[in-house]
Amino acid sequence: MDQSDRPSRSEVEAAFRTILRWTGENPDRDGLHETPKRMARAYEEYFRGYNEDPEAILSKTFEETEGYDEMIVLRGIRFESHCEHHMAPIIGRAWVAYIPSGRVVGISKLARVVEVYAKRLQIQEKMTAQIANAIESVLQPQGVAVVLKAEHHCMTARGIMKPGTDLVTSRMLGCFRDNPVTRQEFLSMIA
Repeated sequence: MDQSDRPSRSEVEAAFRTILRWTGENPDRDGLHETPKRMARAYEEYFRGYNEDPEAILSKTFEETEGYDEMIVLRGIRFESHCEHHMAPIIGRAWVAYIPSGRVVGISKLARVVEVYAKRLQIQEKMTAQIANAIESVLQPQGVAVVLKAEHHCMTARGIMKPGTDLVTSRMLGCFRDNPVTRQEFLSMIA
C-alpha cells in the first residue's frame, strides 16, 4: 500500500472510538478516554513488520567459516502474530534451519526474519513459506527448513472454541526437500 493511501493517526483513533461505541461502551469515560490512542500505538507495534525488509536483515553475512557446511538450526523462536481473517492472535514457535554454501548469517537475523513476517497480518502457511523463501533468496544455501507450531486464537478463543489445539506447518527447500536423511535429521532436532 502506498504511504499516501494510509489513514492518519487521528482517523485510526476515531475508528477505535467507533469500535468502542459499537461494543456498547462510552469512549469518553475515564477508563477508556485514552484507549483509542493506546490501541493505535499497540497496532503500530503488532504490525511493524510492514515497515521492515527481511532481505535487508539477512544481507549481512560472514564468509570466514573455515568451510563449515553442516546444518545450522535455531530452535523455538517465539512469535506473536495476528490472523488476517479475524485479527485474532497467533502465538507460536518457529524452528529455522539451513545448510550454508560458503557464508552464514548471524543467528539473531534468523529470529528477526521470523519477527518481521509475524508482525504482519498472516496465515501460518504463508508465513512459513515467506521465512524459508527469504532465507533461500538471500543466503542461497544448500537447503532451508522452517517449521512453525502455533495456537490460533480465532479457533481456540472464539468460533469452534478448541483451546490447546495447535497448527504445524513446514517448508523444506533444497537438500531438506531432496534428501530424506537431511530432512529427518532436522525433524529429530525439533521434537
